[in-house]
This record gives sequence, structure tokens and C-alpha cells, in this order.
Amino acid sequence: MTRFVPPYPKPMRGFGRWLNLLTRPAKFVFSRRCSLRQLNERSYSMQLGEVGLPHKRIYIANQPELVQRILVEEADDFPKDPMIADMLGLLMGNSIFVANGEEWKCQRRMMDGAFELTRLRAVFAMMREAVDALVARMAARRDGEEVQVDVDMTLVTADIIFRTIFSKPFDPAHVEPVYDAFLRFQETAYAHGMLRTFGIPSLFTGLRYRRARKAADEIRSVLDPVIKERYDAFHAGRKGPEDILESLIAAKDSVTGRSFTYKELCEQVATIFLAGHETSASSLSWALYLLAMDQEIQENTRNECASLLGDRAPEFSDMKKLVSVRNVFNEALRLYPPVAFFPRRAAKTCPMRDKTIAAGSTVNVSPWLMHRHRKLWNDPDSFDPGRFRRGDSEQSIRQAFMPFSRGPRVCLGAAFAMQEATLILASLLRTFRFEPAPGFEPRPVGRLTVRSENGIRLRVSRI
Repeated sequence: MTRFVPPYPKPMRGFGRWLNLLTRPAKFVFSRRCSLRQLNERSYSMQLGEVGLPHKRIYIANQPELVQRILVEEADDFPKDPMIADMLGLLMGNSIFVANGEEWKCQRRMMDGAFELTRLRAVFAMMREAVDALVARMAARRDGEEVQVDVDMTLVTADIIFRTIFSKPFDPAHVEPVYDAFLRFQETAYAHGMLRTFGIPSLFTGLRYRRARKAADEIRSVLDPVIKERYDAFHAGRKGPEDILESLIAAKDSVTGRSFTYKELCEQVATIFLAGHETSASSLSWALYLLAMDQEIQENTRNECASLLGDRAPEFSDMKKLVSVRNVFNEALRLYPPVAFFPRRAAKTCPMRDKTIAAGSTVNVSPWLMHRHRKLWNDPDSFDPGRFRRGDSEQSIRQAFMPFSRGPRVCLGAAFAMQEATLILASLLRTFRFEPAPGFEPRPVGRLTVRSENGIRLRVSRI
């Protein structure tokens, strides 16, 4: 059976892609070319790749045993690479997503209590309110209209995480400014980080740094006033609702006794808000595109929803029963993982296969490559949600599927994201049919997240 092969940056052949990186790094960055376009065919089957830059060496660990070692068994010896702080620090500061070592461990202890409030049953009602609002907005449009569904997915996921953090809906008037600001932040922060990676002096990165700061300030301007009001109320003795923000304000580290300062609180909330909606919005947009391109899978998935739910709305108890919906989302995560690379820094010199990794080297783990590895998956570039049901992919899933990372730094919101996606997809499929927009093909790019450079545009009709 011939399956749909969705678009992805075609691998460069031979030595050319690294020659391009080494001889024209500024053009690589300033032309907004993404790292995915610098991979060659061998990248998808190698075990350990290496590229030498004038001032450092970069490795890609592309073998399950190496990934397990870096992310799980020896995670303390492979902290996050400083390029993460270069790219995200303007928006997230030294928050839990960026920090390393004892500072990260302290933050993680303080965050654990806040994430108790994201228990799946507890947040389900808020999720459903946001999804009901999405369905109503989409139903109000002209039937068969072409829709930029990535904007819709950004709005609903931002609404869900905003309700979870702040106990109130996200203002729809903010969605497009935040969406546009984050796209600009991705482009400029990614370019700034890549220039720093290539050792290009800051003189040449200043303009992009200022653009990234402006975009970060626009995003923070939506969040910080709400945080300030609640922070001041708490310290004046006025208790707020039981949500993530209240828990973070009240949090104390069990070891050091410290609390978050106002600045740190703003950085943590910005991190949770962006990590809690941007990655999900990207993955949901890809899932809808994939379903639109394979009408048979879309119809079978819709039939599962109808068989289980009938005319009623999805309930919490339905989430794990919607197996086909979950498989579709997992396959979207496999083909288009939210984050293409996890950069780590070797804290000390260590052997790795036939190489000696010097302390200070960058060691990348790439979900993008592991999810499409030619030796680990059958038909790796094809859209096949059934691989998550069949036994023939069980070992590949266990060894190579890592959309939310692994080990001590695994995404705190992984189960939250899966429940959110299952509810959104099931609710949309019960109400709408998604078809390709004539003449449209997405252009995947890997910057901070794996997005479509030209959005995701589909034709949406009511059932």
C-alpha cells in the first residue's frame, strides 16, 4: 500500500552541506535557512556524526544507546548547551528550561508543586471550555472556507494553558500579536544563537539581538501585568485562585528555603506559557494537515470518535479510549517533533563509540533524525499512524520515539499535551472535515520549534 509522504527538507548529498556550513555560516543564518536543510542522507542512518568548526566540535548522537546515555544515564555530565541560553534567555531568562546544575534542581523542586495543579482530571473542564470556544468560532465561518489552522491551534492551546496558569481565558485580541511576535522571536533568536555557535562576533549579531528583544518584550507585555497584579495581592495577604501562578508565588524550595523573585516568576511563567502552547500548537497543526492529506485515515479516525462518543461531548474517561486519535497525534509528533534538536554540552572529556568527545563540545540528540532513522523504522518518511498499534514498531517506539525528551529533563507537561491534543482532535473531527487547500504545500523549518514556514492552510467544512 502506498502511503502519503509529507514534505520535509530533502537531505543534501555528499560533503556539500558541511562545506556550506563551514564556508558560508553567515549566509546560512542570515538567509534564515534552518538546520534541517543542512542534513545529508547519511545523517538519517549514522550512529554518531561530527563536524569541526574553527573554535569547537559539534556531534550528533544518533544511536539509541548513546541517546540513553546522554539524556538518562549520564544526564549530569551532559547539561544543556549554552546556545540554549543565547537563543531563549531574552524571553525565558534562566528559567527551568534554560538552567543547569544545582540551579535547575532547585527550580525543579519548586516547580513540582505547581505542576500538581495540572493533574489531568483537574484541568479537563478548563480544556473543554477552551475547545468548545474553538469549535464555536470555527463553526461561525463560511462552510468550506480556507483556514490558517496553525493560528487556530495557537489560540486554543494558548487559551488552555492561560486558563491553567491564571484561571481565566486568554484574550482572543492577544492571539495574533503573540503569534506574530513568537514567529519573529523564533527567526531572530535562532539566527542569533546560530551565529554565536559559529563564533561570529557579536558586532554582527546586534541587529538580530535587538529584534529578538523587541519580540520578547511584546510577548512578556501580555503576561507580566497579570503576574504583577497577583504577585502584589499575594504579598499583601490576599489569596488568589488555586492555579499554577498562585502555587509558583507561594513556592519554597525544600532544601534552600528560597522563593521565586518577581523577575524569576515572570521568567518561569513565560516559559510555561510558551512551552505549554507553542509546541502543542505546532504538532496539532501538522496532525490536521496529515489528516487532510489522507482522507481514509481521517474518516476512520472520525468513525472511532463517533462510535465511542455518539452525540455527546468527550469526557475525561474517553481520553485513553480514543486510540486512533492518539495514534494520529503520535505519528504527527514522530514526523514533525516539536523540537528538532536537543543540544547538550559535554561537561568532561569522554569516549563515545570510536571518538573522544572533548570537554566543552556540543553533543546534539535529534528527535528529527531518530524519528526518521532508516535503520530503526519501517517506511520512516510516510504517514502511518497504525505503526503505533502494530507490534512491528514496538521496539522502534521504545528506543527512538522521544518527542518530549527523556530522563530527568523530560517535559513536565507531556501527559497534559497528549490529553489536550486528544480532546482537540476528537472534538474537531466530530464537527468538521479537513481537506487540502488547492495549491498549498507547507514548508517545514526547524528553528526553536518545527513549524511550517508558510503556515498550515486547509479547507474546513462542517460534517
